[in-house]
Amino acid sequence: MNAKVVVVGSLNMDLVARAQRLPRAGETLPGESFFTVPGGKGANQAVAVARLGGSVAMIGNVGDDDYGRQLHRALYVEGIDCQGVITCQGVSSGVALITVDAASQNCIVIIPGGNGLLTPQSVQRFDALLQAAEVIICQLEVPTDTVAWTLARGRELGKQVILNPAPATGPLPADWFAHIDYLTPNESEAEALTGVAVADLDSARRAGERLLQLGAGKVIITLGAQGALLVTPEGHQHFPAPLVQPLDTTAAGDTFIGGFAAGLVRGLEEGEAITFGQRAAALSVTRAGAQPSIPYLAELAP
Repeated sequence: MNAKVVVVGSLNMDLVARAQRLPRAGETLPGESFFTVPGGKGANQAVAVARLGGSVAMIGNVGDDDYGRQLHRALYVEGIDCQGVITCQGVSSGVALITVDAASQNCIVIIPGGNGLLTPQSVQRFDALLQAAEVIICQLEVPTDTVAWTLARGRELGKQVILNPAPATGPLPADWFAHIDYLTPNESEAEALTGVAVADLDSARRAGERLLQLGAGKVIITLGAQGALLVTPEGHQHFPAPLVQPLDTTAAGDTFIGGFAAGLVRGLEEGEAITFGQRAAALSVTRAGAQPSIPYLAELAP
């Protein structure tokens, strides 16, 4: 069966340390626990789609190492089409070093490894997957020319194109916006893309409107406990977040993106898909880790 969602992006092994607080520069802190878990924004989003009822294929790279084999296996057991996951010789798999504090906030250092070798030609090899999809998802943990090619190809094919601009450190190339149906930054990413400091719904609306002016089709700004704001040429709509006690926010945004995409291909209306993604993300923050925190569709049954 052809995958209705294709994720082009990163696969990382997450090395997670928990501590009471995040360290300051030059400081050594005692930690409380450590574990390794499959992650990477691309892989997380693919797993979220699969667990939440969508058929999905992944296009990305891993290294020829134990982490790479574990990352590939983690996708395969979820029923994800892995024909586009390629093992690169002579390079490590991507690694994310994550510290999580007692308030469930995190800081992350990413080593790209094989993700840095994902070229436009790598993706083009699996153009049949893109042609068969309904939704194509990209992030910013692989080379920018690869993201640019995929966005343009998605638009050329008439697919629904989602760009999760994470991690964003500054404005996107101007020619990207016309290829994007849904741009999905969080608060800090929206600020990096627009220069508008996002602290509340009003500032989020202004940032979203700026992104529309730049050419994005629609914008969904995720605001953590404040929910999400959909900004479209017709107006804006706020979606309050479910109330939960957070344990670990790692992969919450990825869970939302995957849930939103899964909702779209399952036939939900736009607002319903946003709410569905929020419910999945809310459950994910009550659990530790990236992919282990992502819920299954049956867990979200009314």
